[in-house]
Amino acid sequence: MRLSQQNRPRGRSALGAAAAVLLAGSALFATAPAWAVPADDDALVPDQAFAEDAFAEQLSAPDGASQTSAPDVAPGDVASSNMEHLSNVPQEGALQGTGSDIAFQGDYAFAGNYDGFTVYDLSDPAEPRTVVEVYCPGAQNDVSVHGDLLVTSVDARMADSSCGSERTSDTQDYWEGIRIFDISDPTAPKYVKAVETKCGSHTNSLAPTKNGKDLYVYVSSYSPNEALANCQPPHDLISVVKIPTSDPASAAVVSEPSLFPDGGYEGDERGNASATSGCHDITTYVEKDLAAGACMGDGILMDISDRENPEVIDRVRDTENFAFWHSATFNNDATKVVFTDELGGGGWATCTEEFGPELGANAIYDIAGGEMEFGSYYKIPRMNTENENCVAHNGSLISVKGRDLMVQSWYQGGTSVFDFTDSENPKEVAWFDRGEGVSDGGTWSSYYYNGYVYSNDLDLGFDTFKLDPSIDGKAKKNLKELNPQAQQRF
Repeated sequence: MRLSQQNRPRGRSALGAAAAVLLAGSALFATAPAWAVPADDDALVPDQAFAEDAFAEQLSAPDGASQTSAPDVAPGDVASSNMEHLSNVPQEGALQGTGSDIAFQGDYAFAGNYDGFTVYDLSDPAEPRTVVEVYCPGAQNDVSVHGDLLVTSVDARMADSSCGSERTSDTQDYWEGIRIFDISDPTAPKYVKAVETKCGSHTNSLAPTKNGKDLYVYVSSYSPNEALANCQPPHDLISVVKIPTSDPASAAVVSEPSLFPDGGYEGDERGNASATSGCHDITTYVEKDLAAGACMGDGILMDISDRENPEVIDRVRDTENFAFWHSATFNNDATKVVFTDELGGGGWATCTEEFGPELGANAIYDIAGGEMEFGSYYKIPRMNTENENCVAHNGSLISVKGRDLMVQSWYQGGTSVFDFTDSENPKEVAWFDRGEGVSDGGTWSSYYYNGYVYSNDLDLGFDTFKLDPSIDGKAKKNLKELNPQAQQRF
């Protein structure tokens, strides 16, 4: 394994020169950066609970930076291009927490929420219908589905593993990890099993065996704390949970491979880039026996042919422009991977002139011979106001042959569709933006499934969009299942 470090000229954009953007609106959820070590996970922000620190005081205004120009979408307005908003199902009933991830199976979408998850009927894609809400609190409740099983992630200290449990401040006697549900009847999910994992489960990614007998779950977690009984430093590992598909109640942790035996990236002395202490998210591609990990200060490529013992085969860093490696998406041929940088943890207004086109963006890497080579950055081209939290977040590949297309959430920056067929020249081809003040947080996840884009907003509920046929007219639209963090070959 070799380590590639990307240091590219950034013009006026710089992590060490961005304080001007710590504006009033970016305090919507937190004033600390995404990579701050949690002091107490009882407080919630979009993606993680963070402790306040002196990070902002270390930054200085960009040289020659101008004031943010008028936003491309005026506050209170809704605008789009090549993308029609068909419907919104508002948050109602028992689940009033933050909306999070989405997984799909057949005519159903399973949408995570900090209070549990909602099952939507997509048999009329333009008008999804709420089927059932499962109240089972535990941030973030990221969801994955496989056959009759649904897995949710709990990255919060709970009194116990039951759905009736409440958060606890106890540092010694608590539970966090993954919960497993039986969704053989999607209208009536049944709680089957809980598996405790070190430092909980911020996200989870599935890697089934090719014979279908076992389902492996790669559990990502980070930010260890010496005060916590089950989250001791160093935490350079992931937890691998094995779920026998014929007996899911016997699920258990079978390995805890260290992905960073050298300790991973140590962070920079200014605190502008995150040190590596675990992974935030992993995307598997089982047909290729590959996985890509977004691991705080490192981006990694893994061989997962041995499901219980994934092996890091390449690692890259971007100490100039990347603050927090958040998620990863392969193209269809696994010849490219898109990593996202969640600068500010989802609470900062990074889609402004002060941050420029490289901070809080995507980084596109070409893959050849098991190694990753930097291609370019992609960031939404529209300017937001200083009051709109905006940064690269969850997205998925669009199944169009011969093109590399991706749809992605940007919090209050909206939903963007971009073409990265030319990895050095990505271009936006469609977008939807609600503008400032319409949503309190914006969109968390935007995914393409069988001809439609579905989005889970932090507080407005579940949205459906239709793309112009010139973009997805030839897309594959008969998938039986979709987990964006467990890619399949189209």
